[in-house]
Amino acid sequence: MRIRAFKYLSPFIIYVGAFRSFSVTGWQVWMPLVYAWIIIPLFELFIKPDPRNLSAAEEEVAKKERFYDLLLYLVVMCQYTALARFLYVMMYDEMSWIDITGRIWVMGLLCGVFGINVGHELGHRSNKFEQTLAKMLLLTSQYMHFFIEHNKGHHKRVATPEDPSSARYGEMIYSFYFRTIILSYLSAWRIAKKDTQKKGYPVLSIRNEMIRFTIIQLSFLAAIFFICGWLVLLYYLAAAMIGILLLETVNYIEHYGLQRKSLNDGKYERTMPVHSWNSDHITGRLMLFELSRHSDHHYLASRKYQVLRHHEDSPQMPTGYPGMMILSLFPPLWFLVMNRRVKALQ
Repeated sequence: MRIRAFKYLSPFIIYVGAFRSFSVTGWQVWMPLVYAWIIIPLFELFIKPDPRNLSAAEEEVAKKERFYDLLLYLVVMCQYTALARFLYVMMYDEMSWIDITGRIWVMGLLCGVFGINVGHELGHRSNKFEQTLAKMLLLTSQYMHFFIEHNKGHHKRVATPEDPSSARYGEMIYSFYFRTIILSYLSAWRIAKKDTQKKGYPVLSIRNEMIRFTIIQLSFLAAIFFICGWLVLLYYLAAAMIGILLLETVNYIEHYGLQRKSLNDGKYERTMPVHSWNSDHITGRLMLFELSRHSDHHYLASRKYQVLRHHEDSPQMPTGYPGMMILSLFPPLWFLVMNRRVKALQ
């Protein structure tokens, strides 16, 4: 079974490319971005998706195989090593503005694909150690509130008008960015406030998780400022924002136009595989640690990435998540491809 797990080493190609980008200049700086946003999407256009699931026996073995978890722990070490390298070279290297821009985008890619995405996976785990690792990864993108809002907000309200992370039918991604980033942040504060009050503590106290997250993130920014200077801090913030936008682009494509039915008691039907867009394109699945099998993730959020399943009734995207993310940046084309699929489901 461990041989099967080795395929999840493939995302670390991006880390290898990133470390090289932080050591070279010219066109080579941009190679991780070419790999992620040109090579993989083109590859997935010609490779058929793989809907196969593990057998019941294989799934039980995979659940117990520690190697899958160790890969995620390795991401934490690689992410902080890459960030430290990024800050160092941005502080001391002489670079053209093209090299600076390329390195910022590469670091942003790491923040989105690994910092937030793997943080998302670990954030669904039940033990404190893995949850702490999740928060550490989210810290690299200054998006620690995602830990609260995603688990206690998004998963409860997904595919409803109350969820800021679910894109509405006909909504352009650029207006979605403003709505989801602002409202998700405010939602995290409301959830943290209620949690603090339930435990019997004052809202304005260190017991409020959002206050703790804010202190940690501001301290992190202050450390970068005092060690590296204001210019490098701006470079880092730009990379973090790219990571955030990558996350929100994924959020946009995952639930675009899908709605759960409202019931007579004012609640909504249970979240089912039909309420998330799915992709079985294998390259994107590996790159994002199976995030694109999103239907099963929402159906059972506790299921680990290595055993996520294909559901016959889950709506399928025409290509993998990387390609669909690019398509979403061109609203007329996105609407042309996706609106008819939404209507067909309705």
